[in-house]
Amino acid sequence: MPTWPITIDDVRAAEARIRPHLTPTPLRHYVELDAAIGHEIRVLVKHENHQPTNSFKIRNGLAALTALPAEARKRGVVAATRGNHGMGVAWGGALLGVPVTICVPEGNNPEKNAGMRALGAEVIEEGRDYDVAAGLAFELVEQRGLTAIHSSNNTQVIAGAGTMAMEILTQARAQGHTLDTMVIAVGGGSQAVGALTVLRALEPGVEVYAVQAAGAAAIHDGWHAGAPVTRERADTFADGLATRSCYAATFAALREGLREFITVSDAEIAEALRLALRTTHNLVEGAAVGGLAGLRKLAPRLAGKTVAVIFTGGNIDDATLRAVMNREI
Repeated sequence: MPTWPITIDDVRAAEARIRPHLTPTPLRHYVELDAAIGHEIRVLVKHENHQPTNSFKIRNGLAALTALPAEARKRGVVAATRGNHGMGVAWGGALLGVPVTICVPEGNNPEKNAGMRALGAEVIEEGRDYDVAAGLAFELVEQRGLTAIHSSNNTQVIAGAGTMAMEILTQARAQGHTLDTMVIAVGGGSQAVGALTVLRALEPGVEVYAVQAAGAAAIHDGWHAGAPVTRERADTFADGLATRSCYAATFAALREGLREFITVSDAEIAEALRLALRTTHNLVEGAAVGGLAGLRKLAPRLAGKTVAVIFTGGNIDDATLRAVMNREI
């Protein structure tokens, strides 16, 4: 696969397909958050937690579904998820009349499972983690003739994620900000590669830093090693980041395009979540503040810059939120 799986034209085409159904999400600046980060950094927050499914993954799912031919839509689609990608695909399926099957690991977030079922998806719980659930999804492709919509290894998914970066650039300019840097959390890499594609075409001077959970750091480790790696476990409460493999559609572009790639601990993610609640009063999940956690660690290196982070989702379950607020994580 080429280093860059998509082009800016792919992102523009995805934007045209999803725009009739999704309105732009806010880009906001919080003075209190700037003060907490320090180092004279101006933080711009993209609120994907305000999407209809409370996650940016709705862009990815809808971009992929709207690109399918009529016959594939009729047969139906299958996806593996820890929740947000599945809800995005399920939402798009309900909108377009496409049958949706979602594979999740055993013990998956029950509230996300309920959300997918409420949108009409068949939810199958099997396997110990996301990667096993993804294997089951590809088995169903063979057994049922479904079309797989992988959360990372799908060019239309990545193009959908790229629409988020296009919005950020447009909104930042309209608000009078000159963007210097984006700090983006990585689970599979769709939003980072989408952003890199947009930035290298429209704002090549903007640098992208990636952040992964230390307990699920396969892509980070592979990036630094120069070759893909697979880990036996993915241990993090930030379920949207809980992957243990590198992905063909995103890895090479991440290697080429990122300025740097760091990890953050679950304790650092939990502290960033508490910071987000305190300074922006927005409900966010662990994966959603991966970028903010990374920015806190990178702040001395980014002094004086205008930095965008993305609150990627707000689908945190009650038990996890309580644990974070009680400082049990």
